[in-house]
Amino acid sequence: MTLRHPIRRFVPDSLNPGEFAQLEPLYRALLDRPIASAADLENWLLDLSELSGIVDEYGNRRYVEKSCHTDNSELEKAYLHFIQEIEPRIKPLFFQLQKKFVSSPFQKSLSGRRYEILTRKWQTDVGLFREENVSLEADCMRISNEYDKLSGAMTVHFQAREHTLQQMQRYQELPDRTTRQWAWEIVANRRLVDRTRVEDIFDQLLPLRETIARNAGLPDYRAYCWQTYKRFDYTPDDCLRFADAIAEISVPLVRKLDQSRKAALGVPSLRPWDLAVDPMNREPLKPFAEAQIDRLIAQTHSIFTRLSPALADDFDSLRRNGNLDLDSRKGKAPGGYQATFEDVGQPFIFMNAAGLQRDVEVLLHEAGHAFHTLAARPEPLMFLRGAPMEFCEVASMSMELLGSDHFDQFYGCCADSARGKRTMLEGIIRFFPWMTTIDSFQHWIYTHPGHTREQRRDCWLSLQQRFGRDLDWTGYEPIRECSWQQQLHLFHYPFYYIEYGIAQLGALQLWLRSRQDMHAALANYRAALALGGTRSLPELFSAAGLTFDLSAKTLRPLMNAIAEELETLPE
Repeated sequence: MTLRHPIRRFVPDSLNPGEFAQLEPLYRALLDRPIASAADLENWLLDLSELSGIVDEYGNRRYVEKSCHTDNSELEKAYLHFIQEIEPRIKPLFFQLQKKFVSSPFQKSLSGRRYEILTRKWQTDVGLFREENVSLEADCMRISNEYDKLSGAMTVHFQAREHTLQQMQRYQELPDRTTRQWAWEIVANRRLVDRTRVEDIFDQLLPLRETIARNAGLPDYRAYCWQTYKRFDYTPDDCLRFADAIAEISVPLVRKLDQSRKAALGVPSLRPWDLAVDPMNREPLKPFAEAQIDRLIAQTHSIFTRLSPALADDFDSLRRNGNLDLDSRKGKAPGGYQATFEDVGQPFIFMNAAGLQRDVEVLLHEAGHAFHTLAARPEPLMFLRGAPMEFCEVASMSMELLGSDHFDQFYGCCADSARGKRTMLEGIIRFFPWMTTIDSFQHWIYTHPGHTREQRRDCWLSLQQRFGRDLDWTGYEPIRECSWQQQLHLFHYPFYYIEYGIAQLGALQLWLRSRQDMHAALANYRAALALGGTRSLPELFSAAGLTFDLSAKTLRPLMNAIAEELETLPE
């Protein structure tokens, strides 16, 4: 089902966003339009927003299509055409439009916090833009697409059947340790086949990104990303101090959990295939069969109905509009995400469900992003609908936590529901060290230009030593050395990972507040989502009733709260 806003005020209905010859006159008309008052400027912004939303949706639809079918050359061709032929030609025009806005004498006459936020963002963009970077950014996207193609083509044969690597994850939950090891080795060896090709892709990206930063007059790509992501409210040093807090507070908790796991399993040491199995050696949780995607959707809808009928209706709108692609299959890119179709104001959820408990959590997570998209939809300017990514992840991670009290919708007994919740809460504790491993890795990578593969490997292993779990990798050292290659953010979204850690601090606070007053917590949540990107990051946290802080002062009580909750759950 295709939706469309009922009235377009500037862009003709006949526009084909895949043809630059049709787009260019519209951008140039906006560039040439005289602006004689603040009212003219506001109307100009609305027209630019409409055009930008249409183009943005076109690009996102091409990205979604090629993600869903990485083996379809025509869909890939359409996506590459957009990122190589359309976007690079639009960016210089859009830069001129941003420049026209920030230099307009009427810009200061626009009143309200939302315009202050827009001005600050666009002033940053104008200061950062370099026309020579447009083609380099397109090259980065093209090369990152090679990583997707390589990953999407990875399959293995196991127990007389072809599996995607995502589908193989369920075998890591089996009680039989020999089967787990066999399945893990098959996947690990498959990754090793393409280890060098993946490393080649990464090594193509690094010099391009370094050049982009130098062109913008910045010392390194980290500084460039900080401005690109509009990180006005925290610094790289704040991230490194956050890492220190995680090393002090979260890492010991993870290693304590691992010691308990080792004792429960009765093994001399934990091996990589011992991490997902139930420590009591019970059969894996099966919230739904792999082929039962309809059940995944229906029971998730039931969870949202319990939390809030409004959330349930928002979730159902995705199903009604055909905006869910959830199953894992050959030729589909790995991972999960929510994309926004700005023109029609609809979210789309992409994931690779394989019948695992984690699939339930992922769908709750991506649904939170969808709720954010729908809540911010009334904002007339698309440039102000998107919140800072750190708060976008509060929207999604909060749904995982609030939904965890209702896992009984998937399981017939309280014990399995408690098991699912325990798995999720322990996963949050373990997440913080992994998050900061990836984040710290990127800090090192982009402040050490020209490093060798061996130096990169040594950095990765040292971070594993500091933040990693107490695992025995004997005989599998090459797998450990390249385990970072599985993190697609490193290829597609450099420096986009600390957001998850910051957001988890917010989501945990919301979860604790919901224990005191669920109605108030959800009301604050939805009110903050509706602000979109019209407030700063600390202001959005405050609107949701949360504290924005990356220190041990905030992390410690949250980790203690999870530990206390785990004590109340049956094993």
